[in-house]
Amino acid sequence: MHILVLQHERVGHPGIFRDFLREDGHTYVAIELDEGESLPESMEGYDALWVMGGPMDTWQEDIHPWLVAEKAFIRDAVQEKGVPYLGFCLGHQLLAEALGGKVGPSKTPEIGVMDVYLTEAGASGVFFDGLPEKFDCLQWHSAEVTELPPGAQVLATSPDCAVQALKWGTRAFSTQFHIEIESDTVQLWNNIPEYAGALDKAIGKENVDKLEADCADRMETFNAMAERLYINWLQATAKT
Repeated sequence: MHILVLQHERVGHPGIFRDFLREDGHTYVAIELDEGESLPESMEGYDALWVMGGPMDTWQEDIHPWLVAEKAFIRDAVQEKGVPYLGFCLGHQLLAEALGGKVGPSKTPEIGVMDVYLTEAGASGVFFDGLPEKFDCLQWHSAEVTELPPGAQVLATSPDCAVQALKWGTRAFSTQFHIEIESDTVQLWNNIPEYAGALDKAIGKENVDKLEADCADRMETFNAMAERLYINWLQATAKT
């Protein structure tokens, strides 16, 4: 499999998923949209589209005009071409908006290690197979999906964010939370001004070390869940 990865920050890469891809012999090309790199003309030559997180919001098209083309690209790939899709955080929100849903500021931003709950659809489906119906994970977002696109299913939820994971069609999946993290993720993301500002506002900058320690304590479990999710995504999106 050869995957196109859209990134919005140099350190906002696929994280631990890079190890899984390498071990399985898959390859990927990352396009850094925030640095002015261009989208390809089409998905020809690629087998899947992954869209990562980033410090910008989906509605900031005046500041980041490339968001317009990115949404159109996602819509064409997923809705028109049926390309397998995996999105995280901003990539989750962009999928929803590209397909006709809505995204807005969170009433209660989620930053920290927090619980997520599978819905009935999530617990009975392939994407979260083997994961517990309640699990904790890293959250770092101040925006969320406020209206689902037509035909989408909610696979996971939390008290402060109704759409923690969604499925559209049979081959597009995304999560608001971060399951791709590695040991240096918190440190690297806290060097991004927008992320650091959001963290300071939500939990106080003095709690960065605690957040890093909380993630470190759970890293083995986080990575195991990530690997299971990766395997499940491959299975769920495989051509039949």
